Amino acid sequence: MGQDHAHSTLAARASERYRPRLVIAFTLAATFLVVETIVAFVSRSLVLLSDAGHMLTDVVGIGMALAAITVASRAGGGRGRRTFGLYRLEVLAALANAILLFGVAGYVLWAAVRRLGDPVDVPATPVLAVAAVGLVLNLVSYLLLRRGAEESISVRGAALEVLADAVGSAVVLVAALVMSVTDWDWVDPVAAIALGLFILPRAARLAAQALRVLLQAAPPHIDLAGVQADLAGIPGVLDVHDLHIWTLTSDMEVATAHVMVGPSTDSHAVLDQAQQRLRERHGVKHATLQLEPSDHTGCDEVGW
Repeated sequence: MGQDHAHSTLAARASERYRPRLVIAFTLAATFLVVETIVAFVSRSLVLLSDAGHMLTDVVGIGMALAAITVASRAGGGRGRRTFGLYRLEVLAALANAILLFGVAGYVLWAAVRRLGDPVDVPATPVLAVAAVGLVLNLVSYLLLRRGAEESISVRGAALEVLADAVGSAVVLVAALVMSVTDWDWVDPVAAIALGLFILPRAARLAAQALRVLLQAAPPHIDLAGVQADLAGIPGVLDVHDLHIWTLTSDMEVATAHVMVGPSTDSHAVLDQAQQRLRERHGVKHATLQLEPSDHTGCDEVGW
């Protein structure tokens, strides 16, 4: 019985490559958060305070992503008892970010409903100015992170945050424009409710994506039946069973499988072809393949 642990060099971590851009986005968000919070309290604008709460999730979420990426880059790679290292930290950071979003949305809705019964006069000019600056900063941050969002779940979470915050700033901008030309005090809490409802589905999608990784479900873009057929089509392979594929962290799929071969089959050739097919056809760069002679018994008893 032979085994191959696929000790191939993985491509540079997507999250690590985009860390400098995350730092820039974090700095912009943290600086603007302070300004927006001060203006929100001074102007007593609930929609601006709500957007500041949403901006807080940007700061915390990007900060967690940066921390996770830093720790994972230093501690990954099968050292000691950690085997796969701390790559899962960035997925946990994405899940924590989603939970924080749920909390912010709940508070926004509760506070806005209360404000509807007792609206206050909100000066539109400072709210308008802050919203305009926030919209520009969020769009700049999104452009910095857009490409990295296609490769990393942490960068994707941060990009979704700043994009949604850009929409939030647009909502605040429109609300401030309406308040500047009317006496409608109810516009502020209604806009805050709209912003809170906007947060919820995004938080749910991010949480579902992170949970899928943590539960080790098969990646949605990989066809398990197709992978099994590809491996079974290698000359000398008689059967492929106990196939498992899951995502360890963003841009890193992992596979294990039992491959049954004939007694005169060249095991080295089978391993080389199997890894090549997994890597080139399915994007799986780390695979542990157990080769079984056709006269071996016992492995088919594994039932979980």
